[in-house]
Amino acid sequence: MAASTLVDDYDLYINGSWVKPESGRYAVVDPATEAVIASAPDARVAQVEQAIAAARTAFDTGPWATATPHERSRCLQQLSDALLAHGDEIYALAQTEWGCTANERLIHVDGPAFMAGHSAELALEPAEAPMDAWGAAGTTLLRYEPLGVVAIITPWNFPHTLNVMKVGAALAAGNTVVLKPSPLTPLAGLALARIIHDETDIPPGVVNVVTPTGIDASKALTLDPRVDMVSFTGSSAVGREVMSGAASTMKRILLECGGKSASVLLDDVEVTDELLERLLFEGCTLHAGQACILNSRLVVPAALHDEVVTRLADLARAVTVGNPADDGVDMGPLISREHLERVEGFVRRAESDGAKVVAGGGHPENHSEGFYFEPTILTDTSPDSYIAQEEVFGPVLTVLRYDGDDEAVAVANNSAYGLGGAVWGADIERAVGIARRIRTGQVSINGTIPGDAPFGGFKQSGIGREGGVMGLRAYMEPKAIGVPA
Repeated sequence: MAASTLVDDYDLYINGSWVKPESGRYAVVDPATEAVIASAPDARVAQVEQAIAAARTAFDTGPWATATPHERSRCLQQLSDALLAHGDEIYALAQTEWGCTANERLIHVDGPAFMAGHSAELALEPAEAPMDAWGAAGTTLLRYEPLGVVAIITPWNFPHTLNVMKVGAALAAGNTVVLKPSPLTPLAGLALARIIHDETDIPPGVVNVVTPTGIDASKALTLDPRVDMVSFTGSSAVGREVMSGAASTMKRILLECGGKSASVLLDDVEVTDELLERLLFEGCTLHAGQACILNSRLVVPAALHDEVVTRLADLARAVTVGNPADDGVDMGPLISREHLERVEGFVRRAESDGAKVVAGGGHPENHSEGFYFEPTILTDTSPDSYIAQEEVFGPVLTVLRYDGDDEAVAVANNSAYGLGGAVWGADIERAVGIARRIRTGQVSINGTIPGDAPFGGFKQSGIGREGGVMGLRAYMEPKAIGVPA
C-alpha cells in the first residue's frame, strides 16, 4: 500500500466490496490549506439500508457471530499489526484531512493501532461463567452475547481513533457493524475499510462503511429495526436526536457526547512552567481545542489568578499555529470555515458579555488560507456566563476565580456536562477528596490520567462507558441461565 493511496477517491464499502455511490460525490478539504484533496462517495438511504442488510446477514448467517474467541482475536490482531505497519501513511492522512500535528500523533495514529490490539485481547474475555446467586437451587450461569448489528456514528475531531476504538470493541464482542464517519472526515473510515479488506481475514459484511451527507440517510441507522445498537460520539444535541431515533425500536445506545470540563488548581499547588504548559495543552491547544475531553474551564484560587493568567497568556502567544505538515507547528487548524466562524462567534459574544481577552481572540495574521484561530485565554467572567457554560470546541480557555474548596467544587459542578476534569495540588488526599465531589466521568490528579478504565460521562456528556471489559460488555447483552444441581 503506497503512502498516497490512503488519500484517495474511495467508493462505499458494503458486504466486502467497493460499491459506486448513487448520490454522487463530494469534496474533501484540507483544513490547513482549503485545497480539495479527494472526493468521497455520497450514499442514498437505499445504500445505507443495503449496508445494514449486509451486516444483518453477516451476523445472522455468517461466520462472525459463531466464530471462536481466538478466531476473532486473530483477526483483530491482524488489524492492529496492519495499522502499526501503515502508521506513516495514516499520519499523512491525519495531517491533511483533519489537521493532526506531530505532538498529537500518539493520540490520532499510534494509539488506535494499540487499541485494536487491546480489542484482540478483549475478544478472549470469557463470555460465560457461574455466578453467586442468592436463593438459587442450582447453578446460575451469567452469559454475555453479542447484540447483533451495531451502527457506529463518529465525529470529525478524532476520526481514526474513534473508528478503531468502536469497531474494535464491537467486533471483539461478536457484532457486525455499519460505520458512518463524519462527512468532514470520510477518508478516515474508508481507509480503515481498505486496510480491513486488504490485510485481515474479517469476513465480508462484518464491517461496512457508508459516508452519506444527507440527514435521512444518517437517520436510517437509528431508525432501521435491523440495527440492534447505536454507538455514537458527537455533540450532546445530536446525541439527543440519536437517542430519540433509537427509542423507536428500543435499540441499545452508547452515547459519548460533549464536555465543558474543569481543571481545578488548589491553593497549595506549585505553579511551574511545566504545569502551565500542560494546562494550556489539555485545556486549549490540544487538536486546536476540538476535543470533548478538553479541560476548557480553569478554576483558580483568587490569590493565584493574576499570576496564572499572565503566564498562561505569554505561553499562548508563543504557540506556533500553522499547517501540520510544516516543521515546528504546535497547533493546527479548525476543521472548516463554518466551525471557525462558530468559534469566533463564541469569543465575540464573551467579550460583549464582559469577558476580557488576555491572549488570542482572532485569526493569526500570517495565514491568509486555512481555518486557523489563535489560542485564546479569557477571564473576568462568571461561572454562569454563556462562555463558561457552552462547549466552544475550539482553542478557548476560560479562567474562573474561586475562594475555598467548597466554591471550587461548586464551580466545577456548575455545568450541564460531566465528562472529564483535573485537580492539581500538593496534598494528594485533599485533591482526591475534591475529585470525589466533582460530578464527572473521569478525573486526573496532578496529571495522572486513569489507565484502562471505563470512559464516558455524567449528565449531558452521555450514556454508557467505553474502554476495557466494561466497554466490551456495552456491546453485549447479559443472559442468566439457571442450571439444576
